[in-house]
Amino acid sequence: MSGKAARFSALIPARLASTRFPGKPLADLAGKPMVVRVCERARESGAAPVCVATDDRRIADAVRAHGFEARMTRADHASGTERIAEAAAALGLADASIVVNVQGDEPLVPPALIARVAQALEANPSASVATACHPIDDPAEFGNPNVVKVVLAANGEALYFSRAGIPFPRDGGRPAAYRHIGLYAYRVAFLRRYAQLAPSPLERIEQLEQLRVLWHGGRIAVAVEAGPLPPGVDTPADLEAVLKMLR
Repeated sequence: MSGKAARFSALIPARLASTRFPGKPLADLAGKPMVVRVCERARESGAAPVCVATDDRRIADAVRAHGFEARMTRADHASGTERIAEAAAALGLADASIVVNVQGDEPLVPPALIARVAQALEANPSASVATACHPIDDPAEFGNPNVVKVVLAANGEALYFSRAGIPFPRDGGRPAAYRHIGLYAYRVAFLRRYAQLAPSPLERIEQLEQLRVLWHGGRIAVAVEAGPLPPGVDTPADLEAVLKMLR
């Protein structure tokens, strides 16, 4: 990987509807809405522009009030990836531009990791997407279906993602396994194409959107991190834990 920093944008999909935590993007996090905290992390990564893609005027207003850009998108998108594809088109980003999809419920995401995922894509012209992972140290995580695993090829690209424990240790022992980190970089041309791709059978079985890329022949570069990400926010209890870490 070259030492030159990649030039990239950060797009943050955000919607108010949430089964476990309604209104999550606007939840107060030490005096600012959580989605704004995510914007600040993305800005620290060197991304420009940083833009929130949302279907709710209240989110857009809150983001703009704190000096960040927001784009209104359709309400019927099936995924955050489709939402940022619409936002990228509205921003007029060039086909070769790199966009990082930063999740709106990750207010502690390390800025350096955002930049590293963008760099992993820039350094691999044959890849359509880049993402990240870290080694699994806890055997319980290896068997947990809520922990997504990724198996890598020798060139550092993803072979497969699964909720199952992969690779399976047939002879016992403890395999070298990696936990997927849900941070993605795309080239705008592929992001536009992705929105037109049919969901794959594997995606439906595993409920993992990234399998659509592999199913349709795309290649995914993977940056390996030394350790796990700080926690994201799925529930009000998670928000309290993150607030304590911020303090």
